Amino acid sequence: MILQRARCSARLLREIEPGRPRYSVLPWTSRSWLVPVRWPFLLWQRGAKTKTVVKASSLLQGTLPPLPAHESEKTASKSYPPVLQQHLNNVRKFNDCIVLTRVGDFYEMYFDQVDEYAPQVNLKKAKRNTVLGDVSMAGFQYTQLDRYLKMFVQDLGKQVAISEQIRLPDSERPGKNGGPMYDRRVTRVVTAGTLIDESFISSYENNYLLAVHFEGALPTTETSSVGNAAFERYRRNTKVGLSWVDLSSGEFNTQVSNLATLPSLVARIGPREIVLDSSLESARQIQLQTHIGDGGYAIHFHSAVAGSSGVESWTPMLERAVSEEEIGDFTGPELAAGSQILDYLRDKLVVTNLLLQPPVRKSDEEYMSIDRRSLRGLEIRSTLRDSTFQGSLLHAVRHTVTKSGARLLSQRLVTPSMSLSVINNRLDLAHQMLDNSAMREDIVASLRQTADTLRLLQRFSIGKGDADDLLSLARTVDVMNAVAELLHNHIIGQQKQSDEAQDATSLEFLWDILRRLSLDGPGRVAKVIQNAIDEDSVTRQHTIEAEQQEEAESATDMAKAEDSVEEPPVDGRRASKSRAATTKTLDENNNEIWIMRRTASTTLERTHADLDKLVQLKAELAADLRQKLKAESLTLRWSAQLGHFCHIKGRDASGTLAAMSSARVVGQTKSTRSFYLADWTQLGVRIDDCKLRVRTEEERVFGKLRGQVIENLMKLRRNAAVLDELDVACSTATVAKERNLVRPILNEGTSHHIIGGRHPTVDVGLKTQGRPFTSNDCTVGDRERIYLITGPNMAGKSTYLRQNALITILAQTGLFVPADYASIGLVDKIFSRVGSADNLFQDQSTFMVEMLETAEILKQATPRSFVIMDEVGRGTTPEDGVAVGYACLHHLHNTNRCRTLFATHFHALADMTQDFDGLACYCTDVAEEGDGSWAYVHKLRKGVNRESHALKVARLAGLPEDAIQVAAEVLATFRRGERQLPERRDQSSAVTANG
Repeated sequence: MILQRARCSARLLREIEPGRPRYSVLPWTSRSWLVPVRWPFLLWQRGAKTKTVVKASSLLQGTLPPLPAHESEKTASKSYPPVLQQHLNNVRKFNDCIVLTRVGDFYEMYFDQVDEYAPQVNLKKAKRNTVLGDVSMAGFQYTQLDRYLKMFVQDLGKQVAISEQIRLPDSERPGKNGGPMYDRRVTRVVTAGTLIDESFISSYENNYLLAVHFEGALPTTETSSVGNAAFERYRRNTKVGLSWVDLSSGEFNTQVSNLATLPSLVARIGPREIVLDSSLESARQIQLQTHIGDGGYAIHFHSAVAGSSGVESWTPMLERAVSEEEIGDFTGPELAAGSQILDYLRDKLVVTNLLLQPPVRKSDEEYMSIDRRSLRGLEIRSTLRDSTFQGSLLHAVRHTVTKSGARLLSQRLVTPSMSLSVINNRLDLAHQMLDNSAMREDIVASLRQTADTLRLLQRFSIGKGDADDLLSLARTVDVMNAVAELLHNHIIGQQKQSDEAQDATSLEFLWDILRRLSLDGPGRVAKVIQNAIDEDSVTRQHTIEAEQQEEAESATDMAKAEDSVEEPPVDGRRASKSRAATTKTLDENNNEIWIMRRTASTTLERTHADLDKLVQLKAELAADLRQKLKAESLTLRWSAQLGHFCHIKGRDASGTLAAMSSARVVGQTKSTRSFYLADWTQLGVRIDDCKLRVRTEEERVFGKLRGQVIENLMKLRRNAAVLDELDVACSTATVAKERNLVRPILNEGTSHHIIGGRHPTVDVGLKTQGRPFTSNDCTVGDRERIYLITGPNMAGKSTYLRQNALITILAQTGLFVPADYASIGLVDKIFSRVGSADNLFQDQSTFMVEMLETAEILKQATPRSFVIMDEVGRGTTPEDGVAVGYACLHHLHNTNRCRTLFATHFHALADMTQDFDGLACYCTDVAEEGDGSWAYVHKLRKGVNRESHALKVARLAGLPEDAIQVAAEVLATFRRGERQLPERRDQSSAVTANG
C-alpha cells in the first residue's frame, strides 16, 4: 500500500487557472515538494520499465499540504496598515470631502487627495511604504488644524471630514492583542456654513447656513425668459421657504417669501453656504443663480432622511421644544426648509450635540425691503469697488465695543424696521445714552470686559468649552449685574428729578430692559465658577502651553529647513514623539498645575491632602538618599522611557552605589548616572495614582459646572441679547455726538422732509481731509413725488441720490442721521439703480443689466417705496435713452406713485415732463469766474441745468489738450445745428513726432 501511494503521488498533476503553471509532486523533499511543470528537467519522466525500490521513511506522510497561492491571491490577502485602511474607508464613505485623519499629534491625508490638494496649501508630500506599494501622504500638527481648515474650506471651497482617533476597549479590538488599538471615525464634516468656533471665523459677521425650499418644480431657463408675463406671475405666486442658522451663536430663523424676492432675501441674509434639495442637483448653475442670485456662497445638495420632516424632529436640537401654538404659525415651506437644514446639520456634525435657540419667524412686512442691487450699490456692508469694510455705511456708523453688538448692528442695517414702536424704542434708548454721557461711559467700560457671549455659550451647548470660557462667562455675568445696577440707579434718579407721570412713559422702555435681565440663576453659576476655578493656575498653564507651542513650531521650521528636495521628508510625527519623549523629564521641583481650587469639592480637597502627604514623603526620601549617598545633586525623576528613577550628576556621579544594594543602574554618562530604587518606584506609583484621582475629580467638577451653564442657557442668551442692544445704543449715541447727528422723526406719511442732509460716508471722508461737505435738503413726496435732477458731471447728483436713501435706512434702523432735521414717512422698499456693469457670465450687456434693474423697480415699487435712479438709458443711443428715461418717469409718476430721485443728462426729459404735476426739476451747477477758473456748486436748486460741462471734467482727468480741442469744435458744431464736422488738419505725424 505504501508503494502504491508513492506511485500515485509521483504522478500527481493539477491544472489550476488558465495561465497558471501546473505542479507535480517531488517526493524526495519534505519542504518544497511542488514545482511548476514548465521546468521539465525537474520532473520524473516515464521511460523504460524498471523496478524501483522506495523506502517507507522517504515517503510523504499525513495529509498533503495545500497548493501555494496564486500571485493574485497573495495580493488579495494583503492589506494596508490599519491607519491607511481606516482612512481609505472614510474616503469612500465621504467621497465628496477631503478627509483628515488624526494620527498621534498630527492630522494626515493619503492617496490621491495628497497629490491634488497638498500643493495648493503648501504641504510637503511624502511616501509611505506598504506591502501594496508606496502611498502618498502629507500632514500637519493638530494645533494647525484651523489654519488648514481655512485654506480648504474658505479658500478652496471644499468640505473637510475630520477623522479622530478613538481608543478601542480591549473587548472591541479585532484580533485582541494583534488588532489596532485605535479606530478612526469621522466625527464632523466642516463646511463653509457649519463653522462653530474656528479661529478664522469672522467675529464681526454672522456665519449663516441657509436652506431654501421651493414649493413646486424650479422653472427651467427656457420658461424664465425675460418679459414672459406668465413667468412673472409664477415668480410672484410661487412660495419659497427659507431657514438660516448661525452655528457659532445658535441663531435659528425661518421665513416664507416668493420666488421674485428670493434673490434680495438671500443677499440680505448673506449666507456662507446654501443647502438645496438633491432633486435640484441637475439644474444648471446659471439657472440656480437666476432664482437665488450670485453672492459668492457655496451650494450643496442634500437628501433629507425619512422621518425628519416634522417639527418633533427639531426638539433634540433646540434649547426648548417648540410649542403647539408656535407650530401652527409656521407655513409648509418654512417647515420644509427648517427640517432640511437641521437634517443637514445632523449629517455634518455626526456626533456633535447641538442646542440652537428656538426658531424666530421673520416676515416681509416687518422690515424695509432692500433689494440685492441696492445693498451693493448703496455700499451698506462693503464698498462697491473693492468690497472692503472701510468706506461702507456700516463702517461709518459702527462704534460698538463688543463683537456680538457689531453683528447685531450689521443685521439691523440690512433689515430696517417697519414698526414705529420698535424704531422709537431704539431711538429712545440711544437718546438716553446721548443725554447721559456718564452712564454711557460706565456701560461702555463694562461692556469692554465681556466676552462674545452668544458664541461662548454655543460652545457649551455643543459639549465644548474650557476653563477659560467658564471664567469669561463668569466675568460677563458680573458685567450684567453691574449694568443692571447702573440702569436701575439711573431710572430712580430720573424719577426723582422730574414729574412721576412723565417718567412712567418716558422711562418705561428702560424698565422693560431691566425686566428682561434674568440675574439670579446666572449670578449663582458665576459665583460657583469663580469659587471653583483657580484663575492664576489657568494663566500659568497658558504660559507653559505657549512655550511648548513655540518650541514645537521652531522644531518644525528646523525640520523643514533641513529637508532637501531630493530626499523625502522624515516622518515628522515619529520625530516629534521621539523628541517629546526624550525631553519630557520631571523632577521633584516640577509642580503640577491644577485648574480647580482644592475647595471645589470635598473629594478634591481630601485627595489633594493625600497628595500633599505623598509629596512630603517624596521630599523626605530624597533628603534621606542624599545623606546616605553623600550626593547633594540627587533628584527623583520620571520619564516616559525609564519611569521613576533616581538621578545624580557631577562629582556625585563618580561615587559608588555599593551602599545601595537594591539600586540598579539604568543609564550613565561621564557626568551623570541614573538608577532604579524600589522605594522611589513604589512611592512614585502611589503619587501618580493620587494625581490621576485629582484629575478625574477635576473633570467631574468641570462637567458639573458646564451642566449648570446649560441649565441657565436660555437666561444667559437673553441677557447677552440685552447687552448687545445696549452696545448698539451706546454706539449710536457716541457717533451722534462725534458727528453732530440728529434724531429722526418717523411717521406714517409718504414724504421726506430732510433739512441739511449729508452723505454719511462721504461726510466722514471729507472731514478727515479737512474739507467741508455741502449739505442739501430733500422734501420729496406729497406734491413733488419725483425730483428730476440735472447738472454737470462730478457736481454731486449721485451723492445726493445715495445720501437720501442712506438717511432713510439709518432712520428706520433706529439710528441718528446726518442732517439738521429729518422727518420721514415709513418706506417699505428702497430701490437703487446706480452704476450698472455688464454680466458676461450670464451673457448680459451693460444695458441689459440696467434694464433688468429698472424692470424690477417698475414692477415692485409701491406708493410707500423710495426709488433712486441715476442716468437711466445711458447704455444705448441718445434717442433710445431719452425714450426709455421718459417711459420710466411716466410709469413712476402715474403707476407706482412713489418717492423718486431721478438724475439724468438727458435734458430733453425736463421738457417732456412739464405736464407731470407730481414732478419737480432740480439741478446742481458750475460757477465760472472771469479769469476762466470755475468751481462746482453742489447746492441743489430748482430748475434745469442744460450744461453738463463734460469737457471740464475731461481736462481734469488729463485728456490730451489736442483731443479736448477737437471735442470742443465738434460740440460747437452740434450746437449750431450742423451735422458736417469741420475740416481739420491731420496731426498724427505731429503727435508721433512729439511722442
